[in-house]
Amino acid sequence: MAQGYTGTTMSFPRSLTPLWRHAGVATLLLAASPWVLAQWQWVDGTGRKVFSDTPPPASVPEKNILKSPGGLRQAPAPALVAPAAENAAAPASAPAAAPQISGRDEELETRKKQAEDAEQARRKAEEQRVAKGRAESCERARKAKSVMESGTRLATTNAKGEREIMDDKTKAAETRRMDDIIRADCGPLPKTAATQ
Repeated sequence: MAQGYTGTTMSFPRSLTPLWRHAGVATLLLAASPWVLAQWQWVDGTGRKVFSDTPPPASVPEKNILKSPGGLRQAPAPALVAPAAENAAAPASAPAAAPQISGRDEELETRKKQAEDAEQARRKAEEQRVAKGRAESCERARKAKSVMESGTRLATTNAKGEREIMDDKTKAAETRRMDDIIRADCGPLPKTAATQ
């Protein structure tokens, strides 16, 4: 025959169990509540209640402090009041010590000047690059035109890689193209290209 546990268990009366649960829940809620942790309570300038573990600012009047640590109404910390007293004692020295605002931000102006200089240098470099490209193109076009007008036989390579001799019609078209390039690249830069 198998032996089992036949011991008796101890139980609480059913009427006390819900009471213990309610007490435990209430304790947890109170411990998590910010108002329990706050030692100071006051009404701020907008009429709202403020709960904090630090004293209210010096600007809050004594009559607006509702609760302080230990339930005693105390004035704000003396360290907060001391700077106000020092400021009242030396009003003549305060304006001299205050920084003068000139309405100009030196660092901002320096950065702006540097950005303008960099932009001007970039534009100048771009203009030099374009001028150099135009000069090279002009020189190539003049050389090609002089070769076209020399009367020598010219050959080109077609798409198949075969060599073809230029006829008079093709030479005339190529000469016109070289004249257009010379007009565009030899001489002053057009106004529309210079302003871009």
